[in-house]
This record gives sequence, structure tokens and C-alpha cells, in this order.
Amino acid sequence: MSAPTPQGHDRTRVAADNEEDPLDKMIARTGCADAHYAVLECMAEHQDWRKCQQQVERFKGCMATYQKRKEEELQRRHKMAQEPS
Repeated sequence: MSAPTPQGHDRTRVAADNEEDPLDKMIARTGCADAHYAVLECMAEHQDWRKCQQQVERFKGCMATYQKRKEEELQRRHKMAQEPS
């Protein structure tokens, strides 16, 4: 007996109150949505993450850049908050 095929994130589903999916919102804020969707499309096509390494690495790099920018911004804000007025 084979395991059920995992289903990807359904970007076509519309919430009852017509709000955007929270995952879509979160990924859109990172600036990495295109890379994320490329991974999903590759996975849907190939059903094997090993065949999607180029897309995975692009998404991973984009998220790493986002995290670095976010950390730098937090450090900048923290430093500004500690400076005497």
C-alpha cells in the first residue's frame, strides 16, 4: 500500500471572507513569493523534491537574504533606541 500523495499549498482557495491566505501574506512580505511558487510548481510537476534543488536553493537564498535584512534592521532599531536623546 502506498502513502497518500501530500498536497501542496492551495493558492487557489479563497477564504470565506475573501481575505488573502495568511501563508501567502507572510511569504509575500519576505519578497520571496516567486521563488516559493517556483518550488511548489516544481514539486507539483515532479513529485520529488530532489528534482527541484535549483528552485529550493533559490528560495533558501532569498529567505536567507530576507532574514539578514530583518536582523540588520532590528539591530539598527535597537541601537537607535539605546542612544541618548
